Amino acid sequence: MSSMVARGGIDLGGTKIQAIVADGRWNVLGQSRRPTPTEEGPDQVAEQMAEALREAALQAGVRPSALAGVGVGSPGDVNETTGAVSQARNLPDWEGTFQLGEWLTKSLGAPTLVSNDVRVATEAESRLGAGRHYKSLLGVFWGTGVGGGLILNGEPWLGRGAAGEIGHMVVKRDGARCTCGRRGCLEAYAGRAAMEIKARSEHQAGKHTDLFKIMKKRGRDRLTSGIWSRALKAKDPLAEKLIDRAVAALGTGIASAVNLLDVEAVIIGGGLGCRLGEPYVKRIREAMSPHLFNDEHPPALHVAGLGDLGGAIGAALMSATRDKAPRARARVRGSRPKAKAASADRPGGPDAQPDG
Repeated sequence: MSSMVARGGIDLGGTKIQAIVADGRWNVLGQSRRPTPTEEGPDQVAEQMAEALREAALQAGVRPSALAGVGVGSPGDVNETTGAVSQARNLPDWEGTFQLGEWLTKSLGAPTLVSNDVRVATEAESRLGAGRHYKSLLGVFWGTGVGGGLILNGEPWLGRGAAGEIGHMVVKRDGARCTCGRRGCLEAYAGRAAMEIKARSEHQAGKHTDLFKIMKKRGRDRLTSGIWSRALKAKDPLAEKLIDRAVAALGTGIASAVNLLDVEAVIIGGGLGCRLGEPYVKRIREAMSPHLFNDEHPPALHVAGLGDLGGAIGAALMSATRDKAPRARARVRGSRPKAKAASADRPGGPDAQPDG
């Protein structure tokens, strides 16, 4: 492999850090995953990001300093010019501004660019994944929060810099308190962080659930996507109730966005979106139906084709010169079977499991 075309990508999430190294055709040659630290602030998070990228580079057989570039998809307010990240509220003690790009460039010895996590994941799906056959699409990433990204007429739509914040569309006036401090946001009903707050409140009020037993058994300190999935398979009543609530809110919010934008397709990704997969995408489609204005021609809905690697692949893609990036499918090579492609249409594959 020529190191000159090898690039790194890091997807920074609320519960996990996913790093990959890809070649010039976006084949994933090495990868690593680490839990996102829950305390100690941005420095510790950045250190874990660097370690994950080093592990991915070792698996790929290339030094981090030999990479042509590293891309990062981060939550929060991202300054793409400086690489600074501010107000990443789903991360520990990250209310202020941290020079993430500069820190990683010095630590890894490779030029590092930072962009919004959902934005790069949406572009990856548009170019390499489930959205590659559409000129307009809405990416909805259902995980710790609910993020959104837009592709209109084949190009990312950024607005004035904050376009796509579907998680903060109001789905119920004066509704549930969102983690952003406002009321009635989609994320207040469907974001995993908000769902955990609601689950703890209901459990303390006497509602039966095994969610927290599963969490303890799995050695977790948060309700990850995998824990929700296991609870649903066991028909846990509180898990079913809160997921039903989330699906209804997603149907309302996504349908409203479709009514405004009339996109060809909606791609459902993120930790919960990828973990729960097609059966729940079908349920979201059904929940959208009563709210669609043009209900005779609904948009196509797909699970994210790149699976749980989409954010990291998108970050690597972002680090390249976009007008030269090949429109190819991403394939995965390595020792971890869950990362291998399961079909031609799903480069990340349904077995590329999300966190938990």
